[in-house]
Amino acid sequence: MKKFLFLLFVLTSSLVASTINIAVAANVSYAIDDLIEEFNKQNPDTKVLVTLGSSGKLTAQIKNGAPYQLFMAANMKYPITLDNDGLSLTKPLIYAQGSLAILSSKKQDFSKGINIVSEENIEKIAIANPKTAPYGKAAVEALKNAKLYNSIEKKFVYAESISQTVSYAITAAELGFITKSSLYSDKMAKYKEGINWTDVDPKLYTPINQGIIILKNADGNKEVKAFYDFILSEKAKKIFKDFGYLVP
Repeated sequence: MKKFLFLLFVLTSSLVASTINIAVAANVSYAIDDLIEEFNKQNPDTKVLVTLGSSGKLTAQIKNGAPYQLFMAANMKYPITLDNDGLSLTKPLIYAQGSLAILSSKKQDFSKGINIVSEENIEKIAIANPKTAPYGKAAVEALKNAKLYNSIEKKFVYAESISQTVSYAITAAELGFITKSSLYSDKMAKYKEGINWTDVDPKLYTPINQGIIILKNADGNKEVKAFYDFILSEKAKKIFKDFGYLVP
């Protein structure tokens, strides 16, 4: 019986050791499955547990002791904050640059670019909470630089994350400011550029540098380091490009 329990303990420990726990910004949700699939080709015994959310909320969870071992944020601000607080084993590095797009489930005249938000038929505009979601902050910045923010702020429908913003954009609002990466998922293929979506001029907002760090909980964990190295690899960069990101 003791031998059986010992073997069970060893087996269980082995299973735990082969699982890594990562926190991932919601905008990466569209690419993360492909990234993990590619990672597992070289690391088939590593199970990657993913928690998705806004970067602000994930950062708060990490500060409050959440057991994440790696953080892929939607900007550099939050990883830098965690590093300054002594919660990171690595300095924040850019793994991808995100882009903003405007989406509608209905046909729109996108020749007007961002100015479409001022049209009378546009009554609700989905936007991620700019206090916690970097893509929401970028959308506000773009609207302010285009001199449109004050006149259309009353139209905003706020979402908690960029993935929720995508949902609102095609259900509860006429338009939504979304991450361009979402448009590359299979379920979004029916939405066509120039008809259902358009890019937001990148000159209107600060580049969205997305940062990655290994957290203190991963001290000595080779599998977490392997995943970290993979995210910064050429194979991962190709996947990010396929999902509409720019890569450094």
